[in-house]
This record gives sequence, C-alpha cells and structure tokens, in this order.
Amino acid sequence: MFKRLKCDVNAIFDRDPATDNLLEVILAYSGLHALLFHRFSHWLYSKGLRTIPRLISQLARFLTGIEIHPGAEIGCGFFIDHGMGVVIGETTEIGDNVTLYQGVTLGGTGKERGKRHPTIGNNVVIGAGAKVLGSITIGDDAKIGAGSVVLKDVDENSTVVGIPGRVVTRDGRRVHPERDLAHADLPDPVRDQLLELEKEFTKLKQEILNKDSFEDAG
Repeated sequence: MFKRLKCDVNAIFDRDPATDNLLEVILAYSGLHALLFHRFSHWLYSKGLRTIPRLISQLARFLTGIEIHPGAEIGCGFFIDHGMGVVIGETTEIGDNVTLYQGVTLGGTGKERGKRHPTIGNNVVIGAGAKVLGSITIGDDAKIGAGSVVLKDVDENSTVVGIPGRVVTRDGRRVHPERDLAHADLPDPVRDQLLELEKEFTKLKQEILNKDSFEDAG
C-alpha cells in the first residue's frame, strides 16, 4: 500500500506543473485524498466487508467531491487533476499511470449486474467532463477528449472526441482532422447543433420573406 502511495505521489509531480512541494501535495490535493480513502476502503471491500467501505467512500465524497466505489480496482500512478465531480463505478478497472480531469464519469448504462463499468488501460488520459459508460475497454495510451461521451471500445493509441465519441487519430495517424487533447481546439457538439439550427432558421426566415413578397406582388 505504501509503495502505491509513493507511486501516486510521484504521478502528481510528474503530471501537474503547478506542484511545488511534497507538503502541498499531501495537504492540498483532493484527488490524492480521495485515492487514499479508496485504497483503504478497497482493501476492506476485498476482505468481504460492504457497509463500512461504502461509508468510507461517502465520507471521501463529502470531503473531496470525488466518488469512488470501494469495489473499483485502481492501478499504480493514478492521478485525478482538480477532481470535483469525478465518479468511478463499482466494477471499474483502471490500469497504471491513468489521468482523469474534473467531472469525469466512469459509469454504467443501466441496472444490469456483473461487469457493467469500463476497463481503462495503462497510460490513458481522460479529459474534463468526459463520460465513459458501460462494460467497454479503453486501450493503453488512449486519450479521451473533454466532454466526450464514449459508449464503445477504444483501441490502444487512439484519440476520441465528441458525442458520441469518435476516433480522430489512431497510432499517430489521422482518422478525422486531428485535434488530440488541446482542449480549446476540441469539437463543441452543442455549438455545432446551434449553428445548424441557426442555418435552418435563416433558411426558413428567407422562405417566409420570399412568400410574403410574392403575395404582395400578387
């Protein structure tokens, strides 16, 4: 457990340029606090206990804004940046050196039992607000763009963006125009839909004006 703690602390220093010193990490990083609670609650959960681990996870949620079910399996070097609003479901499996940003959900899609949450490979990065739902697999070294909704398996070394999530790069080659995880350059599906509605409104308005002009001329 202490070996994993060292690994998790090192991950913060490696991936957060705002990190200044060890004391700051220990006292001020809610993602680390939530992970510490989880490591302990998961150990109790693996011993067959249920209620106490759930109470610990709820305490962690109250203190950090991060909810991790004690049944979730999380590898070494896990880093939650900022963290508020992160939800990780019971049957989630997370590999080593995974990074989540705020608002990420690793959740289920219904009331099915058994394996119903995602399996996340090693070295995966999941951007702010992304939703990865269902018993799907995200391959090693994949990147999920901010705000994406992923419902299908993602191959390793792929970048996924959008709603629903679509692959834009695979093994370094573009599948669609490359956007990667530059958050300011990711597609905005809400904006795109609003632009389409604006075009339809403009077209309809022009048709009405043309009709009125024709009737006046008549």
